[in-house]
Amino acid sequence: MEKLIEKANILIESLPFIRNFYGKTFVIKYGGAAQIDDELKTTFAKDIVLLSFIGIMPVVVHGGGPKVSETMKRMGKEPAFIQGQRVTDKETMDIVEMVLGGLINKEIVALINKNGGKAVGLSGKDGGLIKAKKKLIKKSDKKGEEEIIDIGLVGEIESIDPQILISLEKSGFIPVISPIGFGIKGDTYNINADYVASAIASALNAEKLMLLTDVPGIKSKDGDILSSIDKEDLRELIENGVITGGMLPKVQACASALARGVKKTHIIDGRIPHCLLLEIFTKEGIGTEIVNLKRHLKNSLSHSPG
Repeated sequence: MEKLIEKANILIESLPFIRNFYGKTFVIKYGGAAQIDDELKTTFAKDIVLLSFIGIMPVVVHGGGPKVSETMKRMGKEPAFIQGQRVTDKETMDIVEMVLGGLINKEIVALINKNGGKAVGLSGKDGGLIKAKKKLIKKSDKKGEEEIIDIGLVGEIESIDPQILISLEKSGFIPVISPIGFGIKGDTYNINADYVASAIASALNAEKLMLLTDVPGIKSKDGDILSSIDKEDLRELIENGVITGGMLPKVQACASALARGVKKTHIIDGRIPHCLLLEIFTKEGIGTEIVNLKRHLKNSLSHSPG
């Protein structure tokens, strides 16, 4: 009986969060171990379905770089990277689109639907969702002069047209999006999934942007995990070399989303089962919450009496 009462208490504790988030959009970047481990795949799908059932509107954006590299090697093509960006010629782009828009996207859709959800797979080309342009990499030569490096069909986002997502949400569907965009001349572009998730969260005026990673969260300069940080304080961690490598585009994506109206952003450890539920429905949460605290304080002061 005590265990049953404990379960009831857990449900009651989550009630304020459910009430506050009902009808709100959460954009979730799905990647890392959570996208590879079979057990974590299932718990992620169940979390997404639960969010949908209680009135939250989840939108999933996924990556899949390791699977793309694995497929390239099987097809006799060696992956190449410059400044962390995949060099993407036409043949590589065909593989990227096949793996991301086909294999991975449809697997996620199938898992969500298998667990009772109503997921629909999309790429950024569907419904004109993601308009992109060619991304150019700048590199300084030995003389200190900048040179432009062409890395192929790698894109950066020009605009998001969220109409197809709004229509799907109104009909109770869960969009699952692969990070592929289209150019003005019909070119297909491979885009960083963190940036896609950020741009979509902004376009939908989402309540939350949540990025699943393979680390516990953002660390301070002393090595402690920060449970919360203001976006203005990220710059110091970047300048001091605390935030580097793969974490850099994630914090940039969060900062960009906050600057464009997303309420809160989160970097959470996708290796923990049900990490989404733990972050959303508990006071303690997990990982790092990045907020625009100074903006919120300014707004609250401007609306306070006197």
